[in-house]
Amino acid sequence: MKKVLTIAGSDCSGGAGIQADIKTMTAHKMYAMSAIIALTAQNTTGVYGVMEATPEFVGQQLDCIFTDIFPDAVKIGMVSNSRIIDVIVEKLKQYQARKIVVDPVMIATSGSRLLNAEAMDAVITRLIPVADIITPNIPEAEALCNLQIATPAEMLEAAEKISGMLSGAVLIKGGHLADVADDLLYANGEATWIRGERINNPNTHGTGCTLSSAIACNLAAGHSLKQSVMNAKAYVTGTLRAGLDLGKGSGPLNHCYYL
Repeated sequence: MKKVLTIAGSDCSGGAGIQADIKTMTAHKMYAMSAIIALTAQNTTGVYGVMEATPEFVGQQLDCIFTDIFPDAVKIGMVSNSRIIDVIVEKLKQYQARKIVVDPVMIATSGSRLLNAEAMDAVITRLIPVADIITPNIPEAEALCNLQIATPAEMLEAAEKISGMLSGAVLIKGGHLADVADDLLYANGEATWIRGERINNPNTHGTGCTLSSAIACNLAAGHSLKQSVMNAKAYVTGTLRAGLDLGKGSGPLNHCYYL
């Protein structure tokens, strides 16, 4: 059995973060492990509280994982503390972690920034460079490259600029485009459009977490980067098309829709 590690925060309502990641990995028939960097009090209507783990405890969790059940791929979600970012990067390098997917969660759905300037700088200068692929949405891509993105041509321009920040690939998610839901994969100077169907479903809580975890699962399974992204996008489309409707706000996906 392939093993996949998620390094992220916990969502007590089960729709995003660690819980979404574990469900996704289990749905891909893989063994899920988690290093929890924060507990959150949240649900489909918003985030109401955050309690961060200490950097030392995050490091202990990673030591326990890597020295016992070594992951075949790693997914990293929102990390809002620069000291925790330093510990994560140190441990990834120490244990020579492979197939690292970073979902650079920086901008809330409302458009507000989730990270302070120090944490944003740590994500850009220390975390992103160790990734094999990063998966920003359009507002996050705008924050990374200081460009406005409203068209596919501007997505390509942004991807070219962001690719200079890391040795791996960048996947800019097109969910914020007006008419389509196409994603752009930019790797080794080559652009590939991953065409997507726009599903009429307002319940999208945890889509970014789910996509990045699905990419990690596919990389762990040995698929190419392009095929991993295509498979992951098809999986997320299925979770949306299932039409699960829970909660009073933007509800969660049906991660096990085909069971």
